[in-house]
Amino acid sequence: MSKKDLGLLILILVVGTVVAIINPRFLLPINLANTSNLIGLFGILSIGQAFVIITGGIELSVGSVVALLGTLFIDFIAVRGMDWPLAFVLIIALGAVIGLVHGWLITRLKLQPFVVTLCGLLIYRGVARFYTADGTAGFGFGQNFPDLEFLTAGRSYGVPNSFIALIVISIVMWVVLHRSVFGRYLYAIGKNEEAAKYSGIRTGRVVMAAYVICGVLTALSAIYFAMYTRSISPASHGQFYELYAIAAAVLGGFSLRGGEGSLVGVILGTVLLQELQNLVNLLGIPSSLNFAVMGGVILIGVLVDQQWGVFRARRQMLEATRKGVAGAPAE
Repeated sequence: MSKKDLGLLILILVVGTVVAIINPRFLLPINLANTSNLIGLFGILSIGQAFVIITGGIELSVGSVVALLGTLFIDFIAVRGMDWPLAFVLIIALGAVIGLVHGWLITRLKLQPFVVTLCGLLIYRGVARFYTADGTAGFGFGQNFPDLEFLTAGRSYGVPNSFIALIVISIVMWVVLHRSVFGRYLYAIGKNEEAAKYSGIRTGRVVMAAYVICGVLTALSAIYFAMYTRSISPASHGQFYELYAIAAAVLGGFSLRGGEGSLVGVILGTVLLQELQNLVNLLGIPSSLNFAVMGGVILIGVLVDQQWGVFRARRQMLEATRKGVAGAPAE
């Protein structure tokens, strides 16, 4: 665990302690379980975003993708009678295709990630609204899928299965990011894509793979959100979820310039965000201020990241100067 991660963990504990003192309901098992469930839902989404951010990119369409794929998933199993395992695989495949298309447009046609994913944000939500005729996708009266509901919205020994899924995915993605050649390539591209290209890394394929990973995890998150809400209005479902994911990554130490961050950090960032949301609810702060809190958190995270980079650069320069002076021959 890096110093950034440790500092974030301490901040989480301090905020949690303050909230628990102000409102003891924070420590109630039902509140902790609900918060853990939301951490699982948004954590999966944030990990996918982190893989894109580390390359120096951005994915602004995840909220719209959650709305579109969630709508399709409910329609497939509740209306069209498709077996849920088949629908599950199909939605994951669609998420991978969306990520592949984004990666192809960015790496082959040299479009800016911001432009590509902003267009995706508008297109996917528009398609979702058209698909439902601006209506609502949901389950009929008495419809239930016990196995699916247990895996997505159930609990094991009191722990939400969405949170358990996040832990499993985090372990796998931690190995991919921090213990694999592919992970080192991601960091190299984020630091300096041209240098990575000249060193023999197929940067285009690596970046495309990052967007595919983001698409797959977003699709998985869409299924979890669909089963959590059990009803989707495409006009509003998933709105601003991309900001939650970006905020979690930034708080976790991922630089929007790319090349920095740890998987532990993005998980801790997600925990802090949900803790702050819980704070807003328990203290009776108007829910209309949720996005103000989110914006403030992102701004503080970016400022801290920028100032930390300046401080580290100065320290490295000072250490290099000291070494130069120490190594200089005495007259």
